[in-house]
Amino acid sequence: MKMEPDSARWDEIQKILRAKEQFHKDRAKLPIEEKIKILVELQKLAIDMPTASKGNRFRMVWNI
Repeated sequence: MKMEPDSARWDEIQKILRAKEQFHKDRAKLPIEEKIKILVELQKLAIDMPTASKGNRFRMVWNI
């Protein structure tokens, strides 16, 4: 028996998926310089996160 999401929940899921798609389209339009800035910020965040594998401890942030 296949369960169908109720109409309100399904509408909310569709709204979230459309917003996600628009977010990615907007990011794709950014100039390369802005994309690099975002990447460096993500690298800084990743430095503070524990690694899943003990052998992969080398992380760096681009110095731009």
